[in-house]
Parts: sequence; structure tokens; C-alpha cells
Amino acid sequence: MSGGQRVVIAIDGPAGSGKSSVARAVARELGYQFLDTGAAYRALAWLILERGGDTDDEATVIGSLDALDSLELTVDAAGQRVAIAGHDVTEAIRSERVSAAVSGVARTIPAREAVNVRFRAIIAQATPGIVAEGRDITTVVAPDADVRVLLTADEAVRIRRRFGDVGGDERQVGARLAARDASDSRVVDFLNAADGVTVVDSTDLTFDETVDAIVRLATQEHA
Repeated sequence: MSGGQRVVIAIDGPAGSGKSSVARAVARELGYQFLDTGAAYRALAWLILERGGDTDDEATVIGSLDALDSLELTVDAAGQRVAIAGHDVTEAIRSERVSAAVSGVARTIPAREAVNVRFRAIIAQATPGIVAEGRDITTVVAPDADVRVLLTADEAVRIRRRFGDVGGDERQVGARLAARDASDSRVVDFLNAADGVTVVDSTDLTFDETVDAIVRLATQEHA
């Protein structure tokens, strides 16, 4: 690795591709910080729901953006903490209730622009490096990242993995995953790799093999 220079690894991909867990493991392996950008959208969605609002209402989403000043995102790969408006929502934002509502926040352009400012600031301060994952991270948030990866897998595999994480009815899990992709694809292209972005297809890879593939990309880039 190059000495003394911040290294940024950006990982994008569709729902259920394993972005968060893979990115966190890559960060641990390399001794880097970790940024789960989806946590910010989920925290806003949680807050809107707690206030009795509807995340499908753009004005409501925009009205919640003042709470970003109180958003806390740890960037420690060993354990993430998320808080907003004085509430620790680390566990709460992973509920199916929030998962079903987060697309309304994510497709609101002013919300994306506002959280991207926070993300860029976090990335700029990270040492010795950071692995950042989420929608449009490779193209909008960190287009100059040292390593840019589009992590994908066949839809059936992504549904099976998501079902393994959340349980419930597999058909409903699949429907929600497909709906999330369809909604988010209105505002960002996360299914096609931009120039300079490496595709890592994990359909036939184990979790460890997927992590190793991205670690190799990072170490080759900065050998």
C-alpha cells in the first residue's frame, strides 16, 4: 500500500448484493474505516415514521433534513453506531418497517444531495483509508475513489441472501427487494458499471471469496 496517502474504496450495487457486510469485512481486513451510506437514509426514514410522517411524501422528507445536523455515524469497522435527534437507532433502522419505507427518502433528490455532503466530509477525514458503500457512491459521492466496485449477483441469489438475513416470507422479501431496486433506479443507475468501475459478480462466490476479490483489487492498486 502507498504510505501516508488516504485510500478510498467505493462499493455500489443493487439491493441484497451484500454491499454492507462485504464492505465492512474489507475494511476490517485492510484496517480501514467503514461508511454505510444507507444508514443515513434509514435514520431519516426512521425519524419520519416516528413523527407519524410518510416517506413517500417529498415535502415531508425534505422537511426532515434539518435533522441531519444531529445525525451521528460511526466509521469504525468493528461496530457501527447510528443516532439521530438524540436517539440511538443502530438496531431500529434494520427493521422491516424502515426497510419498506427507506426508498421514499432515497429517491428524493434534495435528500440525496444533503446526505452526500455529509458523506464526502466523512470520506475526506478518514485515515488511513475508508471503505464506503451505497447507491451512487462510485459515481456521485466518490467518483475519484482509488478503487470503485459494482458488487452484484443474480436476483435469485440476492433474494435468498436477503431472506437469510431478515426471514419472513421469501416471496415478500423478493418483492420488496425488486421494488427497492425499481424505485432507486429512477434516480441512480446502480446496475451498470460506469467507466473505471470494476464489476465483482458474487453469484458463484462465497462471502470470503467476495471479500478477497475486493481486497486484491485494493492491494493491486496500491502495491
